[in-house]
Amino acid sequence: MLAEQRLAEVAALFADDLKWVEAELGRAGQNGPAPGADAARHLIERGGKRLRPLALLLSSACFGRIPAEARELAVVAELVHSATLLHDDVIDDGKERRGAPASRVLWSNGVSVLGGDLLLVGALERTALHAPEIMPDLVATLRRLVEGEIIQLRGRVELDVSESTYERILRDKTASLFGWATRTGARLASADAASVQAMTAFGEELGYAFQLVDDVLDYTGAPSGKTLLADLRQGKLTLPLVLAATRDPALMGPLRRIFAGDQEPVAHVSESVVASGACDEVRRRAREHTSRAVAALEAVAMSPARSLLTSVATELAARAA
Repeated sequence: MLAEQRLAEVAALFADDLKWVEAELGRAGQNGPAPGADAARHLIERGGKRLRPLALLLSSACFGRIPAEARELAVVAELVHSATLLHDDVIDDGKERRGAPASRVLWSNGVSVLGGDLLLVGALERTALHAPEIMPDLVATLRRLVEGEIIQLRGRVELDVSESTYERILRDKTASLFGWATRTGARLASADAASVQAMTAFGEELGYAFQLVDDVLDYTGAPSGKTLLADLRQGKLTLPLVLAATRDPALMGPLRRIFAGDQEPVAHVSESVVASGACDEVRRRAREHTSRAVAALEAVAMSPARSLLTSVATELAARAA
């Protein structure tokens, strides 16, 4: 796919930086006692797109040579993301992650949580050591991540399919860390205030579009590699589901059964969501947020790094086409 090809091209251009980041991630995954460190390392060794570190490095490169502090904080971005995945799998009762059994399956829920905590502590320690001026912003972002998770979890008790709730979850759980990564890359490269603001807007809009695409792929699956209906089976609120339930209130009954753990209505709800046209609307919104992300970059001087950010944003959104 074009998105994967573009990411591979970017990774090749930043091969030395990413090799260093990957090595540091491996060390961070071993920093702590077993079995917590084992659970953390298991996830980190599964790899991933490393989108957040790439976004931070590319954002920094828009303003000149990538400073050493940016590489350190690129590690932080992935440590935080990995910690949230370890915690999410516990909350969602996840069975697999990145094509392998989830850490919680191999060890336990408690160990997976503590493994995530080890990664968060490592992220905070690294930030305090290498870029202490970034610490307040990182803590504020962590608060947004936690609050978004709480609101999503609250929906498991009382089903809320309002768009405002979905948007709050998306902006806090996904867009906030993308925005932090691109903002931090710009700050560490000594970008001016207007450029930092532009990079923040780019990151948050990119994160928003990325999640919308992921939502659609839960219903279309191939050729993305995403497990079909994984979000629906876990009772996760996604925008296609929100829009379909708004258009057809009769879906609320089957949805409550799914959110209570009953898998029988999954096929019916999935077919109803696709038939409602909700996925097409979410694709349209993903393109809209991608356009906003690209427009935000116009405030930043043209450079090869800026062009790459534009291409990555455009092609990530195209995955849902």
